[in-house]
Amino acid sequence: MVTHGCGVYESRLMTDSESAALETRRRRLLFRATHRGTFENDLMLGGFVRTHLADFLPEELDALEALLELPDTELADWLTGRLPLPADAPPMLLRIRESIAR
Repeated sequence: MVTHGCGVYESRLMTDSESAALETRRRRLLFRATHRGTFENDLMLGGFVRTHLADFLPEELDALEALLELPDTELADWLTGRLPLPADAPPMLLRIRESIAR
């Protein structure tokens, strides 16, 4: 294992296989975000994911995967503002909606 830094700021560099697995995961998420079943969600989710995916940390990828499990109709209603966001809306949903609103 190769590490960088020391103490609190220590971070492990990824192996080639870990990097390849992460890239595969990102490609699958992009496909899922751009092939939702409704053109509206494909554009909204796919556009956001295409723009930000390369910068997402593994925890953000987890959050995106969880969000992609939600039904298309609910996502579309929340992202377009047809329905208010739930009080317990996941932070990733808030990020996507803010991005779309700009």
